[in-house]
Amino acid sequence: MKTVMLTDNQLIASYQSGDESALKALIARYEKRLFSYIMLSVKNKELAEDIFQDTFIKVINTIRSGNYHEEGKFFQWVMRIANNLKIDYYRKVQRMPVFEGNGEYDIFDILGSREDSVEQKMIREQIYTDVNRMVEYLPEEQKEVLTMRIYQDYSFKEIAEATGVSINTALGRMRYALINLRKIIEKNKVVVD
Repeated sequence: MKTVMLTDNQLIASYQSGDESALKALIARYEKRLFSYIMLSVKNKELAEDIFQDTFIKVINTIRSGNYHEEGKFFQWVMRIANNLKIDYYRKVQRMPVFEGNGEYDIFDILGSREDSVEQKMIREQIYTDVNRMVEYLPEEQKEVLTMRIYQDYSFKEIAEATGVSINTALGRMRYALINLRKIIEKNKVVVD
């Protein structure tokens, strides 16, 4: 049977049974769309290639280990992995401050450049953790648009192109995501000042 005619789940099952061509077909089916999606947000070809490669390494390892469970669409799961890798990358970059010096600097200038106290940082991180946890309760399409807009600073045009929907649909999903997120926050009594 031709791999083009198989569903994602059939290809995954075939790959798990030892058919390497099924994995190649699965990657070929989504590689252009995924790479474009990553490239739109990072705007750096080398970084996009790294994230793309790391995404499929995680996909392959998860499928091989038998930990892939069909909970939605395969491509949305792959995009979520790519999103998480991008977020991890940017968090790592933000944690490492870059200081350009001219040779005349004082170590206390560098130490004093951190604006937030430890307590402020802990509070902000707890709020982000709480909100991120609540975002997971949103329907997949709403979570995807919210993540792309808030965390990755996509325009609604870029979101529409990356997800293959109209701008109005992307806007609607964002609107409903915010409404549902407010309800979840109120229900869990989280303060997000």
